[in-house]
Amino acid sequence: MYYFGFFVARTALRLLGGKLVIENANKQLTTPYIVVCTHTTWLDILFLAFSLWPTPIFYMAKQELFKMKPIAYLLKKLNAFPVNRDNPGPSSLKIPLKLLKSGKVVGIFPTGTRTVEQTSLKRGAITIAMKSGAPILPAVYKGPLTFRELLKRKPIVIKFGDPITFQKEIKPNKEMIENKAYELQTIIKKLEESESTHTKDTN
Repeated sequence: MYYFGFFVARTALRLLGGKLVIENANKQLTTPYIVVCTHTTWLDILFLAFSLWPTPIFYMAKQELFKMKPIAYLLKKLNAFPVNRDNPGPSSLKIPLKLLKSGKVVGIFPTGTRTVEQTSLKRGAITIAMKSGAPILPAVYKGPLTFRELLKRKPIVIKFGDPITFQKEIKPNKEMIENKAYELQTIIKKLEESESTHTKDTN
């Protein structure tokens, strides 16, 4: 279902929207790893997946999306898994840690909601990285925010930053998490503020 959905969505968006440009593609990692991306629109979920093809992404999604059975079924087929954002307990770590252990890529949008505001990054991605020892690949999306903007065929950019590596920690402490979260937030902020160079065009 993931691969079928990928080809359908990519074909439709190529016909309707602008070109997808991937910057710093050389920074992409070998699996397993965690890709952390800004979240300003539903489009960034799709274009992030396009930029990492053929590697599938297993997205962490809020559990409210899984309340309706048909939607929950579709999301699971598209490699999404639920997480309780309001009360993230130890159980929230089990699925992403299991995926990483099996060599997969986990996708996390640490702002938690679709917002253009400069919110502080959540610590969940850092905790998962520390417990698994998997690196984090920072990414930002720059492009249309709505379907109407997409139809104007504006440039669409996914930009990758320098990976953040971790030593596997059984019990990461608060200071470690805060330091790495600050490092991640700094990298993402620089990516957002930097000018696009359009180094790789996928079309």
